[in-house]
Amino acid sequence: MNNKIRTAVFFKDYFESFFVKQSEKVQRKIIWTISLIEEIQNVPEKYLKHIKGTDGLYELRVQVGSNIYRIFCCFDEGKLVILMNAFQKKTQKTPKTEIEKALKIMKEYEQEK
Repeated sequence: MNNKIRTAVFFKDYFESFFVKQSEKVQRKIIWTISLIEEIQNVPEKYLKHIKGTDGLYELRVQVGSNIYRIFCCFDEGKLVILMNAFQKKTQKTPKTEIEKALKIMKEYEQEK
């Protein structure tokens, strides 16, 4: 039985190139988090958070032990979750360069769809 509310889609290989470099434990947690976002209507901010000051950019939040990972995404027609660049978070705030990169990828996606 498939009760997905959204479907996660990867845009180009931005996310994949990050994903393949992670440990199996981190990959499993990322997959679990993506499934959660696909299956529940109101995703807690602990897992999915809107980036302030942007027009529709979100970050998927994954934590494995003391390691924190962020995967940028946006919604398309409410259903699609486009997974973009990702990084391991080492500072309190999400680096501006990573947000700018995500916004650039989001624009690229908009132009190509």
